Amino acid sequence: MTTKRIQIDPAWVFRDEAGNTLDPQLFRLLAEIHQFKKLTSAAKAAGISYRHGWNLLNKWADFFGTELVRLEKGRGATLTPLGEKLLWAEQRVMARFQPQMANLASELNVEIQKALVNLTPLLRIQASHGYAVALLPQVCINLQLDLQYSSPLEALAALNRDACDIAGFHMPTGIVIPQLLERYQQLLKPRSHKVIRFISRQQGLMVAKNNPLQIETLSDLTRSGVRFINRQEDSGTRALFDQLICNEGIAAANIDGYSNREFTHSAVAAYVASDMADAGFGVEQAAHQFGLGFIPICSEDYVFVCHQKNLKKAAVNQFIDIIKSEAFKQKVQTLAGYRSELSGTIETIEELSGFMTL
Repeated sequence: MTTKRIQIDPAWVFRDEAGNTLDPQLFRLLAEIHQFKKLTSAAKAAGISYRHGWNLLNKWADFFGTELVRLEKGRGATLTPLGEKLLWAEQRVMARFQPQMANLASELNVEIQKALVNLTPLLRIQASHGYAVALLPQVCINLQLDLQYSSPLEALAALNRDACDIAGFHMPTGIVIPQLLERYQQLLKPRSHKVIRFISRQQGLMVAKNNPLQIETLSDLTRSGVRFINRQEDSGTRALFDQLICNEGIAAANIDGYSNREFTHSAVAAYVASDMADAGFGVEQAAHQFGLGFIPICSEDYVFVCHQKNLKKAAVNQFIDIIKSEAFKQKVQTLAGYRSELSGTIETIEELSGFMTL
C-alpha cells in the first residue's frame, strides 16, 4: 500500500479593516525578487507569469497603502523597507514554528497510517531539531516514523520512560560542558544503551553577508555596536555557546542581545538576515540557507541512542540501514558543514568521545 504523508506549514492571512484578504503567495515572490533583483526572473522562479507577478505587487501595494517593491528602469527590482520587513518577518515565523508543525504532522501521519491499516514498522524518535534530522521523513519511506522534536535532555528522558525507541542529542568535539555532561551521564546507561552514530556538523558565528563589522571571534561579540541573537536556554547549542564564552572568560552581560533568543538555527539566521542582529551562533547550513557569512568555531557529533534490546527490532535495523545508505549520505552532503562518514555505526556509551570526561 502506498505510504501517505502530509506536511504542515504555517501561513499568514492579512485582513484589513474592511475584511479584505490577500493571497500569501506574495512571500514567495518577495523572496525571489530579493535574490534575483529582477521581476521577470523572480516571477519565473516563483512559478507565475510576469503579468501575475506585476498584478500581485500592485494589489499588495494597494492593500498596505505603500509599495513593497521598487521597480526602476535599468536597475531592476528591489524591496522597499516594508517589503524587506515582511519577507524577513515571514521567514522568522516559519523558522520558529517549524519544529512544532513537524511534530504535529508526524502525529497526524502516524494516525493516517493506522487508518490505512499499513503494517510497515513504527519507529518513535525524539530528537533535538536539526537539518539532518529533518531529512529523515524524506528517506524513511517504508517506516511509520513518529518524529518528535524536543530538547536533548527531554529526548533522553523520553527514552528512559519508553516514550520513544530512539533519542537524538549532540555533543561538541573536544569541548566539555560539565553541567550538561553530568545530566547526560544521569540519563545514559552504559550497560543497556547503545549509540548509533548519525552526523557531525560545524557550529559557529553567523554574520551578515560580507561580514561588514569584521566579526571573527567570540570576543568580538562584546564590541560596542555589535548586536547578538541567542538560542533558548534548554537547547544544546545554547549550552555549547555558554561554555565557549565561559572558557574564554567572556561575561554574558557584556554581549548586547545575550538575553534575546530564538528557538531554531534557521530562526537565528533569519533574525540576522533581517538586520535585527549582527551575529548569532548556530550551524553553518543555517547561515548558508539565508545567505550569511559563517565563522566556524567548533564541530559537534549528533548521535542517536537506543536500548540494546531494540537493536533487534525490525524498525531500528531498517532505520540504521537507511542512514548508512549512499542515498542518505548524498542528501547530507548538500548541507553546508555536515558530514556523515560514520552514520549508522554502532558504539557503546563508553566509546562516545568525551562522555566519561568531567
